[in-house]
Amino acid sequence: MKIINLQEEIAFHKEQFIPNILYASPKVKMPLICMEPGQAIPPHGGNSVGIFYVKEGKGIFTLNDESIPMEKGTVVVAPEGSSRGMKCIERMVVLAVSAG
Repeated sequence: MKIINLQEEIAFHKEQFIPNILYASPKVKMPLICMEPGQAIPPHGGNSVGIFYVKEGKGIFTLNDESIPMEKGTVVVAPEGSSRGMKCIERMVVLAVSAG
């Protein structure tokens, strides 16, 4: 078992976004995504299901060709094989889980 205090793991980097990998195994990866306004993850293919929970802030999630507003409390599920990316509008903290 691993217990993680998300508040203690939040860290922002001004120059570029750097994910904080909280957990990784052969089938599951859990990064904490902390982004400043204007920072982005370009759309990319995903071989696994991706689940993205917005803990704080606002942004735009791109799923295939669709733009989805993200804000505190939003959960976006990206199906296996979909293209996904995000752009931060307001300082944002997102807990992501990819499994598959």
